Amino acid sequence: MVRGNSIPPELIWTGDINQQAKVQSGFDRTKTVRFYDTTLRDGEQAVGVVFSADAKYEIACRLAELGVGRIESGFPRVSEEDTEAVRRILAAGLSSEIWGFSRAVKADIDAHIEIGTTAVLIEIATSAQKMKAYGFTREKVITRMTDAIRHARDHGMRVNFFPVDCTRSDFDFLEQIYKAAIAAGAEDVSVVDTIGACAPEAVESLIRKVASWVGPNVPIHWHGHNDFGLATAAAIAAVRGGATWIQGTINGMGERAGNADICEVALALQCLYNVPVEMDLTKARQLSKLVCRKGNYQVDRWKPVVGEDLFIRESGAVAAQFHIPNAIEPYAAEVVGAQRGIVLGKKSGLANIEIKAKELNLRLSPDRLPRLLAAVKEHAMRTHKLISDQEFIEMASRLQ
Repeated sequence: MVRGNSIPPELIWTGDINQQAKVQSGFDRTKTVRFYDTTLRDGEQAVGVVFSADAKYEIACRLAELGVGRIESGFPRVSEEDTEAVRRILAAGLSSEIWGFSRAVKADIDAHIEIGTTAVLIEIATSAQKMKAYGFTREKVITRMTDAIRHARDHGMRVNFFPVDCTRSDFDFLEQIYKAAIAAGAEDVSVVDTIGACAPEAVESLIRKVASWVGPNVPIHWHGHNDFGLATAAAIAAVRGGATWIQGTINGMGERAGNADICEVALALQCLYNVPVEMDLTKARQLSKLVCRKGNYQVDRWKPVVGEDLFIRESGAVAAQFHIPNAIEPYAAEVVGAQRGIVLGKKSGLANIEIKAKELNLRLSPDRLPRLLAAVKEHAMRTHKLISDQEFIEMASRLQ
């Protein structure tokens, strides 16, 4: 298991701006931030994504290798295939803790008990909007929640209380239900921004407030969505506020704009805030590709951490600095297990030609380079595509 700040400082090239701006203050670095992954449940809520039982098992195994502390295996009552996936993940003997998902319904919890789940996240709506949608009263919510937690605890399960849409809930009621959950036996609590409505500054404030309600010995999880593009920033704020677990998914997949991307959060915490995390980011890109393949979707080539082109250079001005990575990149490619490279296209310059020729072991006289560059740019503008290595070799041969 990967613990602590595993990125050597010499591989981080962000300069002194963050220290000078004092953005690194306020974090408790005696605690390692850990991750609770919900790709297999909340992530699968992304429209059109369906993971088979085999896919869920394979993804869970790779999540454990990534260093994820807790993996949410799924919701057995959704289907027989989901039940089979949870059963197989539980039996795999992974290094990660395996958690189940449940509504505050005894039948949901019983489905987990039957297949051997020993830890469960129990959700119920707490905002006025959500309670109205479900036809719940505050009294009904507290009764159902406490009954469900007690039922799980009576069967030896560890419980994380998960108040849905709590960022839009009345604070007096929220305090009441958190305290009731702890009294009923919940050992962890989540702060849940179901519709991504909470600004980072408000996240930090709310985490501190919840901590004052539940006490210093109850671990607090943050669960945020990305509807305003602030999921990573909100997760950072949650850690500053005192959260020690961040919930999220691989690639940030999920409902609407998705969840917090746990790999982005891990990278930012380490590189920008010097906060220790439990994750081996060198495995992030391969896991991202696996999840995309199994979910039948793609991520942007420029996506942080896992984007295919993060360390690939086409621009001639940038390629001219390729030999000095810290001049053009904020951290070393090896941090995320990536390979650096040069491609040829419309925006290329002589440096691209020289680097690519060397890479392909082509011996080109200096006087040929400008003509070859002109041919590359003409072809790229005509086809609106990059130049493949084979096409470049053929161009170089024609221009001898």
